[in-house]
Amino acid sequence: MLIAGVDDAGRGAVIGPLTIAGVLLDEKDMPKLVALRVKDSKLLSPKRREELSGAIRGLVLKYHVEKLWPKEIDKVVNSHIKLQKLNRLEAQTMAKVIDALKPDKAIVDASDVNEARYREHILESLSYKPEIISEHKADRNYPIVSAASIIAKVERDKAIAELTPKFGEMGCGYPTDPQTIAFLENWLRQYDEYPDFVRKSWKPAKKLRQEKATKQTTL
Repeated sequence: MLIAGVDDAGRGAVIGPLTIAGVLLDEKDMPKLVALRVKDSKLLSPKRREELSGAIRGLVLKYHVEKLWPKEIDKVVNSHIKLQKLNRLEAQTMAKVIDALKPDKAIVDASDVNEARYREHILESLSYKPEIISEHKADRNYPIVSAASIIAKVERDKAIAELTPKFGEMGCGYPTDPQTIAFLENWLRQYDEYPDFVRKSWKPAKKLRQEKATKQTTL
């Protein structure tokens, strides 16, 4: 049986893409993946993620990566149509990854609070009907999803690293990073509008713009 693991990286980021990765492995080779001691990418150092990413790519039959950039995310988040929110978009993108890999069974880390609903959203976007296991914390409970999480995180970090030489240091791209917030503040101060790689619909981004507008009206 061919099994795929699918996970995302960057869902909560204010800068850069939401990256979704999937890996495909024959079930009989799962012990080899376990032997790599893969785990949820958030529990690994950047160096260890890089090391494991190379090992995973050399082991799996196939892997596939999709990136959702801020323009597409903003369009969905700003939509007033309930079915077009971010969870649905991410489910549709996971379906693209699964379609590219063609597993008999896919295990996904559910982004929706309702695991069953997320599973149905994936299934309705697929060109065929594999078995889908949709669970919270799948990246911690299934090695193949851990492997996908590592690929997703490495690919997202690479996307941020490619932006940095041209636009300046922006941290990890999450609103919890002071360097990321400082980058956004400085950019607004200079250009009065965010670049295309910033999620303008995100609350932290909106808040900084509102604060800037308030300061201007009080001057």
